[in-house]
Amino acid sequence: MTTELFVEPFAVVDGGLSTALEALGHHPGGLLWTAQLLIDRADEVTRAHALYVEAGADVIISSSYQASAHGFVAAGLSAADARATLASTTEVARRSGAPLVASSIGPYGAIVGDGSEYHGRYAATWAEVRTFHRDRFAVLADTAPDLFAIETIPSRAEAEIIVEELVAASPLPAWVSFSCSDGERTCCGDSFADAVASIDHPQIIAVGVNCTKPQHVESLLAGAPQDRPFVVYPNHGGRWDAVAECWVGPGAGDHLHELAGDWYRAGARFIGGCCGIGPSGIGALVRFRDSLA
Repeated sequence: MTTELFVEPFAVVDGGLSTALEALGHHPGGLLWTAQLLIDRADEVTRAHALYVEAGADVIISSSYQASAHGFVAAGLSAADARATLASTTEVARRSGAPLVASSIGPYGAIVGDGSEYHGRYAATWAEVRTFHRDRFAVLADTAPDLFAIETIPSRAEAEIIVEELVAASPLPAWVSFSCSDGERTCCGDSFADAVASIDHPQIIAVGVNCTKPQHVESLLAGAPQDRPFVVYPNHGGRWDAVAECWVGPGAGDHLHELAGDWYRAGARFIGGCCGIGPSGIGALVRFRDSLA
């Protein structure tokens, strides 16, 4: 186990990158989403990361979630510039003063832009999905992150593919977190407990859930194998409107820390937020963590 990545009683992970960028006056959209700013204003991505560093987060997740060489080429970059821009995501995060940088490895659907990241049923073969992840690891493995955040994965099958490609590409540790539709199943419909159990490699230092409604987390953790630490960073609990490209409905927001104690007692050792959880919510989580210590 890579002990330097563990903070007592738990490490605080940052919040949503889009949420921080919106606080700075940006409005991510289009196929590249937040990754568009890596081309236009990379300094603003660093500023967004820094908001979470200032709030006290221990782990900053890079902006590579929706970044890909293919996507950057489609946006007009040369193949070489596209790979360089993808590779820059680790340094862009590092410049924020982040104590630890986790290079984001999102699902294949995140770069397609058709909403399939939320259900995992792709108009692509698993061989094509594997090639995509292999190519992205080939760029990101040499950028010296502290670990990989394999995140928002909707299916057991894709998680298994990504872990296999991670092991082939890099010796660095990683966590794997699934997106889930309820208190028992991933967004693709797999048993969350079975999906967690299938991720069995010593490089995987934590498993868990992200970009999922907070009210589902306790049930998900209770039903999962508890042979490793959990990682938990849910969204604020609203509903995503794919047409309007915004979150609607009430959410946990700054009250995430009120639920974190239960997650910690269930075995979570990395806790943070995803979409809709901003720097103030992470700051409240840090204060709660410090009260436990």
